[in-house]
Amino acid sequence: MDIKLLSNILETAMIISFGISWPLSIIRSLRARSAKGKSLLFMLFICFGYFCGIAAKTIKGDFNLAYYFYYLNVTMVMIDVALYFRNRKLDREAAEAAKENK
Repeated sequence: MDIKLLSNILETAMIISFGISWPLSIIRSLRARSAKGKSLLFMLFICFGYFCGIAAKTIKGDFNLAYYFYYLNVTMVMIDVALYFRNRKLDREAAEAAKENK
């Protein structure tokens, strides 16, 4: 098997594997309605890594399947980041309501 083809297959498998976790994280964020246990910095570093992957593939002109999965994954991470901010707001509102009820 050609080494470039094998490399592309392995990279695509890695990106898909990582991508499977993001829908699960989004569902958890939606259901939890809390930002507790989430790390904004972690999610931003993940986005940075995906953007670096996109940039590397763009520079090389290597627009294989993995290239498009980078975009899908970064989109899902950004959805989770948006939910983080929504949930952080809900956490603040719940804390204020708890103070008022004391």
